Amino acid sequence: MPAAVPHAILFDLDGTLHDRAATVRAWLAEHVARFELPERYAGRFVELDDHGYRSKTLVMPQLVKELALAHDPQALFEDFWTHMNHAVPMSHAHDVLRALRSRGVRLGIVTNGWEAVQQACLARCGLSDLVDDVVISKVVGFSKPDPRIYQLALERLRVGAADAWFVGDSPRNDIWGPQAVGLRAAYLPTGHGLGGEVPEVVLGDLRGVLGLG
Repeated sequence: MPAAVPHAILFDLDGTLHDRAATVRAWLAEHVARFELPERYAGRFVELDDHGYRSKTLVMPQLVKELALAHDPQALFEDFWTHMNHAVPMSHAHDVLRALRSRGVRLGIVTNGWEAVQQACLARCGLSDLVDDVVISKVVGFSKPDPRIYQLALERLRVGAADAWFVGDSPRNDIWGPQAVGLRAAYLPTGHGLGGEVPEVVLGDLRGVLGLG
């Protein structure tokens, strides 16, 4: 007997459907060359960036200070926004989303960030037309893990939490937060490691989403 199909699946964007690590690596290669930065700059940037959770208004001045650079931190910060020119989808993202839609599963994205940046990411990664709805924190006025953002996403897809899953890489934003409103959580380990959070499923890659029931 075939497994039950969930009514809806909500996805995180960065680190889940968007391969942010690959995007940042590609940008860093150009950034380092463009500003003639030392080789150790790239590795230290990745450490300080903390999977995107630390503001670059703090990261760039710290890099300039630590590495004794003569560069203007503001110029380095402004160049960071060109990283979306390199945005690429996570492996299997397109195939998985198309397969889910063919099964009638409603698909949404719930992401923290600025509207222009996240919309550019969606377009560059070819994700915009593969989901039914996108909820962006700076547009709706609250961010993950605020329960309201998950509840809003469910309302917009017209589905209850018990009939849906949340897929993401952040233990707090994509496991703890969704579970607090009754969603089941599938963890994609591309970012922070688990602390005390216990997802219903740990995925090897996005193809595992096709087995959620």
